[in-house]
Amino acid sequence: MDIERGRLQANGINFSVLAAGKRNRPVALLLHGFPEGKESWEPQLRALAEAGWRAVAPDLRGYGGTDAPKGVEAYAMPHLVADIEGLINALGEDQVDLVGHDWGSLVGWPFVSRHPKLVRTWTSLSIPHPLALGRASGLDGGSSPDPEQRDKSSYVGLFHKVGKAEEVLLENGAQRLRAMYLLGPNPDAVPEETIDLFVKGMERPGRLTAGLNYYRANLKPSAYAAYPPSPQPIKPPTTLVWGDQDPALGRRAVEETAALVEAPYRLVVLEGAGHWLQFERPDEVSRAIVENASAVAGRDN
Repeated sequence: MDIERGRLQANGINFSVLAAGKRNRPVALLLHGFPEGKESWEPQLRALAEAGWRAVAPDLRGYGGTDAPKGVEAYAMPHLVADIEGLINALGEDQVDLVGHDWGSLVGWPFVSRHPKLVRTWTSLSIPHPLALGRASGLDGGSSPDPEQRDKSSYVGLFHKVGKAEEVLLENGAQRLRAMYLLGPNPDAVPEETIDLFVKGMERPGRLTAGLNYYRANLKPSAYAAYPPSPQPIKPPTTLVWGDQDPALGRRAVEETAALVEAPYRLVVLEGAGHWLQFERPDEVSRAIVENASAVAGRDN
């Protein structure tokens, strides 16, 4: 199945996208994380196209071939959520099957809660509901954070250090940045040529800062309070796919997510998998996405 390259204009941003599948089919929109790009989804683009979808994966704002506006505020959650709505409109769709990983999921959850009518189904990789994650990490300012999650989230402290984080991650041939793709139980999962592609993109002027600005704009108590996760239960059918050896996401928030979803919900635990699920378990990830999207009544594939 061929993968096409294209561009979409949405919310004042020019997005670079990959797409696969016939244009008259239901659309699946796939959102990547940090420090990645649209190429993370190539196996899922092909699998969804073969299963009867038109699958589209953009570089999110600040990444790859997509525009990278300057300033931390440009990456605040309201702008990121508006990007997704704009992309759906640019695709000419009334609804999509939405898929996210890492930051794609951190944006996807609030989008789904605020715009449920635009989402047929929602599949999140690695990231539990932000209310559960906020409680577990202590981001919500509560008194009972999860020690495991606090430990797993400790890397975020470096990312908030403007200039210092960029220096540390890019020094010595981007050694620390490259090491991120090797974390977890399957260090060979992300191909070397894909790591080179993502690192080269991050080495472009201002691009690593753009990726880090997602953290700086949103993962701090003041931002969490200013744009809190919606308490409204998630309404579209939802699947959460989580690797039980994820070095960044612990079990407590994953297990608490079910209570925050009103629709049919499934947790898929990939035993022995870490954070880079599209690379570590591509077939199982694709199957989970297709099964969730196919469960919508009346779907004609």
